[in-house]
Amino acid sequence: MSDPEMTELLQRSLEEALLGGPRRYTRTQVAEQSGVPAAESRRLWTALGFPANDDESVDFTQTDITSVTNFRSMKVVAASDIRQQAAAARTIGQGMARLAEWQADLVLAEIKARASAADPAIPLAERVTAATESTLASIEQVQSYVWRRHLAAAAARSVEAAGEGSTRTLAVGFADMVGFTRLTRHLHPDELSTLLEAFESTTTAAITDNGGWVIKNVGDEVMFAAETAETAARIALAIQESTMLVGGTPELRVAFAYGEVLQRFGDLYGSVVNIAARLTGVARPGNVLIDDAAADALDGNSDFAIRHLRSVRVRGFNRLRPHRLRHA
Repeated sequence: MSDPEMTELLQRSLEEALLGGPRRYTRTQVAEQSGVPAAESRRLWTALGFPANDDESVDFTQTDITSVTNFRSMKVVAASDIRQQAAAARTIGQGMARLAEWQADLVLAEIKARASAADPAIPLAERVTAATESTLASIEQVQSYVWRRHLAAAAARSVEAAGEGSTRTLAVGFADMVGFTRLTRHLHPDELSTLLEAFESTTTAAITDNGGWVIKNVGDEVMFAAETAETAARIALAIQESTMLVGGTPELRVAFAYGEVLQRFGDLYGSVVNIAARLTGVARPGNVLIDDAAADALDGNSDFAIRHLRSVRVRGFNRLRPHRLRHA
């Protein structure tokens, strides 16, 4: 099978399978059939991360009409203004875009492998179509499973925090690799990929195994949260210990703070987050620093030893008092 022929078939097969059929409608027609004004659908469309083409361009399928109708039919969405709706769409779009960028090569490779393994007596177009449909079905099943498991865990935390609204009392922490920028100048891309994989896998395991959850990974840094200061302390110490067991992994700086934070679309904001980030920046490699509130919450806990350090001046805080955390 020739590469140009495979490429053409893949493009056509993937588009129709992923978009739910051929492009048939303009934005004006989508507005008429969904009941959502064209201006609003355009704003939601761009918030999802897609280019805002001309209203009369034939860019949309029946799936687009169904999706915008379902989105606006949700009671919470319908009760909010377009700005809030766009913010929700933007968050969904950013998460899905990152996932799709990672998956694209995997999906294409799997489709090619399945098409190549099929009976050569079957026409190429049929093999590509069947391989596309089976690959997408498998990936959708896995994604749905993982999403449901994560949603169950997140919903349980939300139920426990009922009444706190958009603010919650949490421990928020960071861990970052020391000297990462210098390392990237000398590492081969394959070595850099291996390093990041080791960092992400060990920190994620330390966080989840000890009762916390990952907020996000950004290059050489991971942000995590926990319900209590004690849980965060176990996580922070476990992160330091686990990365020491992985050969070639740079030393880490780890810190966390405890208090009221704002939850917004899966991320956390507020002074507690800023304090944790500043403490991480001043922590010595291999150490764990915590703030006053976390130190107070852990006071008297025989599992931990806390050493009070001198106050430091950091951006946004004239006097920030760190405390070094260790196992008792």
